[in-house]
Amino acid sequence: MRLLHALPVAALLTIHAGHAEPAEASLRVTTDSAEYCETLATRLAGMPTAAAPLPQALGQEGRRLCATGHLRTGIAKLRRAIRLANEARAGA
Repeated sequence: MRLLHALPVAALLTIHAGHAEPAEASLRVTTDSAEYCETLATRLAGMPTAAAPLPQALGQEGRRLCATGHLRTGIAKLRRAIRLANEARAGA
């Protein structure tokens, strides 16, 4: 199982019955970069439920963390904000 952790993100494979098949075409390759932070922040800003208190607070914190070089933590906060905004939209 440790071997799977060593694979680069772009080389992810789905393993079935002893042979490997490429993952679905909809797989998104992401990196811990300022550009990806901006992509997530833009995506969040375009969501109608992004103004709800928790998604808004997490989004602001995520953008601040990305801006100060804490990319992984900032990305995690932005992703959580997007999930919460999606949940709020589904519940509305």
